[in-house]
Amino acid sequence: QVQLVESGGGWVQPGGSLRLSCAASGNSGNIFSRLTMAWYRQAPGPQRELVASITSGGITNYVDSVKGRFTISRDNAKKTLYLQMNSLKPEDTAVYYCGGASIWGQGTQVTVSL
Repeated sequence: QVQLVESGGGWVQPGGSLRLSCAASGNSGNIFSRLTMAWYRQAPGPQRELVASITSGGITNYVDSVKGRFTISRDNAKKTLYLQMNSLKPEDTAVYYCGGASIWGQGTQVTVSL
């Protein structure tokens, strides 16, 4: 069974940067490298928003609100997914989750404020 663990969240001032990581562990074998992986976020409320995704071949997609500021990447050898977040805004404040194949991590809080 694959587990996903996010890290790298925290508090940052507007305009700052954070890098989130999502490490796959457990009996993942080489499953991670074959999965489309994604970052989601959830601000207070029921909606979880897809922020960015990356296919096994490295094709990326982003929600319009983060284009040009966020970069998703993956290291299949390390079974790790990343999200580089630059020029952060208060509206980026949320719990960020990584996910793939209906498997989710526990989330990491990102807070952008003065």
